[in-house]
Amino acid sequence: MKQFNQMSNIELLTLLVGEELASNLGTKYLSELFGFMNPRSVMVSSGEHHTYYHLHPNLGAAKELISRCFLEQMTSGESFSSPDVSKKWLCTMIGNLEHEVFWCLWLDSQHRLITAEEISRGTINQASVYPREIVKQALAVNAAAVILAHNHPSGLLDPSSADIQLTVGLKKTLDLVDVKLLDHIVIANSSGVSFAERGLL
Repeated sequence: MKQFNQMSNIELLTLLVGEELASNLGTKYLSELFGFMNPRSVMVSSGEHHTYYHLHPNLGAAKELISRCFLEQMTSGESFSSPDVSKKWLCTMIGNLEHEVFWCLWLDSQHRLITAEEISRGTINQASVYPREIVKQALAVNAAAVILAHNHPSGLLDPSSADIQLTVGLKKTLDLVDVKLLDHIVIANSSGVSFAERGLL
């Protein structure tokens, strides 16, 4: 048997879902198959429409393992010196949602993950975020720092002026309780933008 890294996408998919289904899916983007992008419908042999990542439970299981792999990296004790791991994990968690959510990744004084949690969810293009609730939760988990994150169901990656204003306001509020805002990451489908990398903090 070949090494996994020597197999084609179709060969790997065959191991997960069988040869017939793999041959139908092998030309699709992997990011769509595993639900890292907004789903599209596909016609399967039975004539029914399904979204790519709901086609077979094995794909869902594989996606869950990938998600857990990223989470292990985040909780392994390594500090958050780069937003790359955060972006990848957040894409698996909120990148394909049809409604907007707002998350906080709470960190200790060494910038290691304490917990990641959804703070708010909203309609297709808006989630309500209350600074008082953010501060209350920061104190509850004894966080020294935080990375904010939310998704754009529209697929547009650039932060809006409202995103920037919210971030500036939250930074000032968190400063009052000595919690450092390290970053705000915007997720759209399988990509992310870091405020810190863009010099917006």
